[in-house]
Amino acid sequence: MENLLYIAAIIAAVAFLILCISLAMTLFSVKKTLNNVADTLDGLETNLQNMTKETAELLHKTNNLAEDIQVKSEKLNTVVDAVKNVGSSVNGFNHSIQRLTTSVTTEVEKNEEKIAQVVQWSNVFLGVRDKWKERKALERAGYYTYENDQNKPQ
Repeated sequence: MENLLYIAAIIAAVAFLILCISLAMTLFSVKKTLNNVADTLDGLETNLQNMTKETAELLHKTNNLAEDIQVKSEKLNTVVDAVKNVGSSVNGFNHSIQRLTTSVTTEVEKNEEKIAQVVQWSNVFLGVRDKWKERKALERAGYYTYENDQNKPQ
């Protein structure tokens, strides 16, 4: 029986050895996997730091761009206000011209007869002036009218 006890002890020792070897192989495999995970995490950390830097730079540029847009928007608001004021001035000018045109039209309609008389008298005056010039030109040229005896040369 003693032999059986030794055989059982040897079997138990071999089984324990196989268990230890399997456990060692599993632990080495886990170590290798954990090393790969650690390397991947180091790479991710580096990438994350680079991404954080780029994000900060992008945010800084975005803030500068927003400030620039704000400044330009304020300048554009000044231009828009100026154009609005020009539009208001043009509207006021148009209104003034309309009032003036209406006033002139009303006055012309009121004084239509007087204007016609002034035109008639102007035509008469211009006719008399033309006759007078014509007569003077004829007298200078040596022609006299014989309708009136006082105009005869002596």
